[in-house]
Amino acid sequence: MENPEKSPSGSGAVLPAIPGVVIGLDIGGTKTRGVRFEDGVVVRDESVGSANVQNVSRETASANLAELFGRIGGGRVDTVLAGAGGIDTDDDARALAALIEPHVPGAAVSVVHDSRLLLAAGRTSTGVAVIAGTGSAAWGKNAAGQEARAGGWGYLLGDEGSGYWLGREAVRHSLRRMNKGLEPDALTLALLESCGLDDPNKLIALFHSTDTGRRYWAQRAAVVVQTADAGLEVSKQLLDQAGRDLAELAAQVLRQLGIPGPAILGSGLGMNVAALQSAFRAGLAAHGVTDVRVLDQDPVFGVPQIIAERG
Repeated sequence: MENPEKSPSGSGAVLPAIPGVVIGLDIGGTKTRGVRFEDGVVVRDESVGSANVQNVSRETASANLAELFGRIGGGRVDTVLAGAGGIDTDDDARALAALIEPHVPGAAVSVVHDSRLLLAAGRTSTGVAVIAGTGSAAWGKNAAGQEARAGGWGYLLGDEGSGYWLGREAVRHSLRRMNKGLEPDALTLALLESCGLDDPNKLIALFHSTDTGRRYWAQRAAVVVQTADAGLEVSKQLLDQAGRDLAELAAQVLRQLGIPGPAILGSGLGMNVAALQSAFRAGLAAHGVTDVRVLDQDPVFGVPQIIAERG
């Protein structure tokens, strides 16, 4: 039986009617979103700062979780399912579960890589989900239950096509122009304004400053999108490269699993930037993959689907 309530994501998606009280968490690099489901109906939907210990300190993560559960916890909670980036081992999952458990005594708490939420939110149990947000990663599963991943190595080793990657490439572009003695172009000017700077040379110190970090530079991806929309060729090229890099991650997973698709693109950039979506589709078309979808509801709404599949 399904619950006809529409999700707050605005997609009009039908959610599985999971009995009891379930809290779903989507723990991203910038924010943590929590949704409380009661018998499959969304009763609370709140967001706080990131609780991902790869992006913030353990103390900040704990404080943000406390704030979130103060809003959506309370009373009986049967199950908590959290999706987060950087969950590469059982130890990673246990460490995050240990931060959550004190807020929901007696509840069953489980933690998965956030790409699993995305696949479930795409209303499929097989295929590949591609995260294009602060970071990037691809995860998939086939009908035999085999799983595969690509990317998700973190910003120092990868995160191609992510918000951080776009922000960093905007900085590198601006510094290259400076080294060549060229005047700042529209991308550099927009980047400097976004950073509150008046000289490209100051980007170097700001980039290495402890006052900025992965989230800060991921947020600078907005200037790439804005200048691309205004017609700046270099910004359009960066978005095209980002989409094609994400397509490569998806294609790697599909090859490992031996399936033709679907490939589902999600998270902040993936769901909202048309130029990146087009490049993603084109990149996968080059690999013969035609079943390509853009997620139409937020990943946290995949939690009921995962729980329903688990039985």
